[in-house]
Amino acid sequence: MKIAFSPSVYEHAARWVDRSPWEVSRDPDLLFEGHRRAFLAYGHSPILVGIDIYNLEAEAYGAQVRRPDGQGIPAIAVPLYATVDEAMGRPAYDPATDGRIAMVIGVAARLARALPQADVRVPVAGPFSIAVNLRGITGLCEDLALESAKVARWLLELAENQAAFCRAIVAAGLDVAFFESAAAPPLMSPRQFHDLELPALRRVVALAAAIAGHPVPCIMGGDTLPIVDDLLSTGTGFLVCNVETDQAQFVRRVSHTHPQVRIRVNMDPAIVAGSDTDAIRQEVDRILALTAEYPNCLMGTGCLPLETPPDNVRRIAAYVA
Repeated sequence: MKIAFSPSVYEHAARWVDRSPWEVSRDPDLLFEGHRRAFLAYGHSPILVGIDIYNLEAEAYGAQVRRPDGQGIPAIAVPLYATVDEAMGRPAYDPATDGRIAMVIGVAARLARALPQADVRVPVAGPFSIAVNLRGITGLCEDLALESAKVARWLLELAENQAAFCRAIVAAGLDVAFFESAAAPPLMSPRQFHDLELPALRRVVALAAAIAGHPVPCIMGGDTLPIVDDLLSTGTGFLVCNVETDQAQFVRRVSHTHPQVRIRVNMDPAIVAGSDTDAIRQEVDRILALTAEYPNCLMGTGCLPLETPPDNVRRIAAYVA
């Protein structure tokens, strides 16, 4: 059975314009050209426009994205809020004026016009991923242990505030891709995920689906098998099966209980970016064998590292085909 191949291009787009991820993340022309050239080389679907995709909302709220050295990926180094009390009740950001959101939507619209054959989407972060950037990992983990009820309310606030972003994307004639990797175990336990994160996750996925007019992907890295039933309860139509989890069990469970949900089964990014062509072929064969009985799967790479040789991606696509 033939399987579709869908590499994930974020910071890897910077390689195509020979500039740093920081420079490309801040320049609409470089961002456009990097993603355009990557698509012309790979023909991947969808195009997910961005470089440091999890920083957008936190930056729009007022957090500062640090310029890294060399080819590093931009990140938020200093939390915006010192306590969860300080974070709660803050006004929503405006996607038209705050941070880089309007720039990213504009680049995505430009790509859609230039590449009418492409499926162009704008990444939208989930509430927990935004909270990690605004509060810091250590601070938020302390809040989960000591002030869990407040965290749950804050996550619901952040979820509601994503509606304006989703509306701006759809108004531009584009589609939404929803990302929430920070909430995956082990940063949250499965119990914490179910009790504290899931209500907000269900709300934001439902909001995005209502605005887009169809179920939206719920993309989450990490070991998601312990929370897969909760993920399915959001009504999403697309999940990612990562190399960190028991991929065979994940695919079986989702395919048997929710056969309408598409599953992207990711290769090991370290192998994809490496120089061992035999290891790459073996990894492709492993995914092909794992998904052979399940027609609603596609093969992914995980986030392509910046240094991934383009020939590796081309070889994978040719071998799969």
